[in-house]
Amino acid sequence: MRIYLASRYDRRFEMLGVTAVLMKAGHDVTSRWIEGRGDGPEVEAVEDVEDVLRADCILCFTEEPTEHVSWAARGGRHVEFGVALAMGKRLCVVGPRENIFHHLPRVEQFRSLDDFVAQTAREPRRS
Repeated sequence: MRIYLASRYDRRFEMLGVTAVLMKAGHDVTSRWIEGRGDGPEVEAVEDVEDVLRADCILCFTEEPTEHVSWAARGGRHVEFGVALAMGKRLCVVGPRENIFHHLPRVEQFRSLDDFVAQTAREPRRS
């Protein structure tokens, strides 16, 4: 399966590790943002949308709610999730449901990456 990883940008190095786990499980990761190329927001936003569109599934890594978080105003992962929703992609969340759209019936929630990998390992492979 082709998977787009969505998370806070400061979790980029963690997402490189997630990529390795998913590739070992036979998946492809379409997220170029985790490479941290620094091409500028105009180029990176276009690439992110392209990468979401190339994916079969978005795997969104969410956060536990906190009282004050400086990065809360950012949230590109929410836009990426919305693009995937609009395009009819498979929607998966690792972590808590952060917003109302994570409660849609078609959104799959997993406690951990290991739970996601175990679930997808039981599914028939698509070409």
